[in-house]
Amino acid sequence: MFTGIVSDVAEILQIEDQPDGRKMRIGTSYDTSTFDLGASIAHNGICLTITDKLNVATGANWFEVFLGQETLSLTTAKNWAVGQKINLERSLRLQDELGGHLVSGHVDGIANIVSREDFSDQCKLTFEVPMDLARFIATKGSVALNGTSLTVNWVEGNRFSVLLIPHTLEVTNWHLTQAGDQINIEIDQMARYAARLIEVQ
Repeated sequence: MFTGIVSDVAEILQIEDQPDGRKMRIGTSYDTSTFDLGASIAHNGICLTITDKLNVATGANWFEVFLGQETLSLTTAKNWAVGQKINLERSLRLQDELGGHLVSGHVDGIANIVSREDFSDQCKLTFEVPMDLARFIATKGSVALNGTSLTVNWVEGNRFSVLLIPHTLEVTNWHLTQAGDQINIEIDQMARYAARLIEVQ
């Protein structure tokens, strides 16, 4: 489990295509000696398992993850490239503060950025999502976009907007996004359960 609070903006160092998926090496500011092989980290909202790691005194730390074909087909990871910046979050521990909302790291689909409006030191982004996901998105509700817990400003049909404050733009990769970009989206689990309860009544 995660909270949608990004704690590192990492860089993809290497990508190696394999018959059953893709291996990636991620450069990070994390102290990789503090987590075990097999640990989970969210990468732009995708929960991936650490398969190898290196921690060095110079701070040039890295770890590796493997992405299966299903993950590649259902998320934006299929388009990731060497040098790309991605949001990271380590998995939630029981004693951690829940600063965002509960996020599973299981991406539900892909949202497209329809427009970006920059004003002062903030940014408004409008997204379009598949209709089967739009019913789970509500004004003032939570949504995870590229692993970031954000609050929905307004919803109309299968479009919605969010406002990014200066701190979010500073500590994530959102300042690099623009209209036309594809974004991983995970809907709020409470919305999913509420919709299911209505369906079975």
